[in-house]
Amino acid sequence: MESNLDILLNAAGPMILAGLEVTVPLTIISFIAGLVIAVITALVRIANVKVLSTVFRIYVWIFRSTPLLVQLFIVFYGLSNLGVQFSTWSAAIIAFSLNTGAYASEAVRASVLSIPKGQWEAAESIGMSYPLLLRRIIAPQAIRISLPPLSNTFISLVKDTSLAASITMVDMFMVSQRIAARTYEPLLLYCFAAFLYLVVCTVLTALQDKLEARVSRYV
Repeated sequence: MESNLDILLNAAGPMILAGLEVTVPLTIISFIAGLVIAVITALVRIANVKVLSTVFRIYVWIFRSTPLLVQLFIVFYGLSNLGVQFSTWSAAIIAFSLNTGAYASEAVRASVLSIPKGQWEAAESIGMSYPLLLRRIIAPQAIRISLPPLSNTFISLVKDTSLAASITMVDMFMVSQRIAARTYEPLLLYCFAAFLYLVVCTVLTALQDKLEARVSRYV
């Protein structure tokens, strides 16, 4: 019979590999896609285009008011009843991206609206176009302001990807479940999975602090 140490040593490799092959790519892809959605959503709502603004406002309301696990199940299991089937990767990316986009859009929108109106008016008074105004005046300041909440969203997404195991995606948490079922040591394996997530999030938090200090060095 394997000792607890042997179980951990044998589990470490497969779990870390699953983290590198599934958890990390899933997090990065979903966050980038979600950030694109967030920027578009924020700009449309700020511009207050009547129909589009309402559509995006409803989108944010729905995805911020329903559980991520339910959203994941709707995309993967629910839509299949309508003949729309996605692979586990596609379903996870769609659900995580839309959820991230809804939350991140509020951070982006708040950061843009926090820029004093005088800067908008000054840029417009010298004939600067709206896209140029956003790129040269608003974006550099908004990025610095929105960095902390967006970084927190990214770190939260790392942990949320464990929900992908519920749609049979073989991520780090799913591997721990399979090993726990074979070794009958769920507490040991789940604690080890929590430890691995803890290490990753701790490293990301340290990087966040350094990044925030760097972008704020001239403030």
